[in-house]
Amino acid sequence: GITFLVNSRHLLMGAALAPYLSRVPRRKVLCFLFFMCDETWALSLADARKHGFSLAYYMGVSLGLYLSWLVGTTIGAGIGPVLGDVTRYGFDMAFPAVFFVLLRGMWKGVYSALPWAVTLGVAITAYVLLPKGWYVPLGALSGAFTAWVLAKP
Repeated sequence: GITFLVNSRHLLMGAALAPYLSRVPRRKVLCFLFFMCDETWALSLADARKHGFSLAYYMGVSLGLYLSWLVGTTIGAGIGPVLGDVTRYGFDMAFPAVFFVLLRGMWKGVYSALPWAVTLGVAITAYVLLPKGWYVPLGALSGAFTAWVLAKP
C-alpha cells in the first residue's frame, strides 16, 4: 500500500502536465512519459509554463537523467562494496538536496507551500510517535487534504 501511495505521485505529475501535452500525439506522449521522474517533471513543467511544452527539452532532460542513472548505478554497483557505508561521506543528503532544488524551482510563495509544510509536520510527528512506516501515508494524505482545503474554485 505504501509503495502504491508513494508511486501514485506519477498520476498527479501526469495530470499537471496534461494541459501542456494536448497538442502532442497520444502515441508519442505515452512513449515519452515512460521517462518521467520527479526531476524531469519539475523541470519540464517549469519550462512549459514559461515557453509552452517542448518535447525536445523534455527528452533532453529525460535522456540526460536516464543515462546518468545508468552510469551512476553501474559505477556504484562496482565501487559500492569498496566504499562500505556511504552515509559517512554524506551521500545520504543527496535525496534531500534534490528535493530542495526542486522545491526552489517550483516556489510560488509561502501560501502555496502550506501543503508541503503540513505534510512535513505530520510526517515527522508520525515518524516519532507511531510504528514504522505510518509517516508516509499520513504525511501524504495530510498534504493532499490541505491542498484540497486551500484550492481555489
